[in-house]
Amino acid sequence: MIKIKNLNKIYPNGFHAVQDVCLEINEGDIFGIIGLSGAGKSSLIRMLNRLEEPSSGSIMIEGKDITLADKKGLLNIRKDVGMIFQHFNLLSSRTVADNIAFCLEIAGWNKKDIMPRVEELLEVVELSDKRNSYPSQLSGGQKQRVAIARALANNPKIILSDEATSALDPKTTKSILNLLKDIQKKFGLTVVLITHQMEVIRDICNKVAVMSNGKIVETGGVHHIFSEPQNEITKELISYLPNEEEKEIELSKTKGKKIIKLIFLGSLAGDPILSRTVKKFDLDINVLGGTVNVLSTMQVGHLIVELIGDMKKQDDAIEFFEDSDVKVEVLYNGI
Repeated sequence: MIKIKNLNKIYPNGFHAVQDVCLEINEGDIFGIIGLSGAGKSSLIRMLNRLEEPSSGSIMIEGKDITLADKKGLLNIRKDVGMIFQHFNLLSSRTVADNIAFCLEIAGWNKKDIMPRVEELLEVVELSDKRNSYPSQLSGGQKQRVAIARALANNPKIILSDEATSALDPKTTKSILNLLKDIQKKFGLTVVLITHQMEVIRDICNKVAVMSNGKIVETGGVHHIFSEPQNEITKELISYLPNEEEKEIELSKTKGKKIIKLIFLGSLAGDPILSRTVKKFDLDINVLGGTVNVLSTMQVGHLIVELIGDMKKQDDAIEFFEDSDVKVEVLYNGI
């Protein structure tokens, strides 16, 4: 669907915002791009519909390099690529219905077809009762729903989301993410979103790329990134170990007792493997902390445990975990 190759963006002041980025986004993906402020996320996503002009590189959408498109060709491409902005970008002098209709007018829709389409979209985003309201009369979540309806207006194949939930409270963020998931499934869309909120990646995406200093430093399926982060930036963003658990580990370090982190994927997150290990190796296991992240693709569980008993049996238990497809990280070896 989208293939990005050696993409660069250098601003007139010399700032190299995006550096040799290569990505492949498949049809039907909900692909998240995450990074700290200044990582280059916004520059990257805005090049996908050429709101920002690339300095070099290629962006292939369904086999066509959009960096080569002329003005007319770019207008046609943008009909297939809807965009949701962080700050809504609604026209204050127009009603909700007229805001949605405006982009259809620009796209050259027949006047008799515009309002029926607007009514369809209002129903999709659950704002039919707000058709005659003005933006100033709406909550932040309602404004973003109008923006989503507007992005869907021309029946796009791709939706770009530029920090669409960063200005919203947690409850409203969840409702907007649920709406995006429903829309993606209903219309078979490909969604590319940027965010600095790891919970957004966790709740909605199936794939993710991590950006730092203009470069992609890690990419993969969300469950792989959550279970085995490779880059320090990724680990920082995910932050598996809250401070309380780190303190508990320090306090629990005792000679002869190993402390390990167990990482469970999918159905293993609900498997009674600890009780099986206790019975099999005659060990005591003390749970120090843990979490289960319910991702859009599967569950990923993390459990911090202390092994108590014969050191050889502790080593055998670790081998048993690994043979059972549980990833193990030794945090303290008991020596």
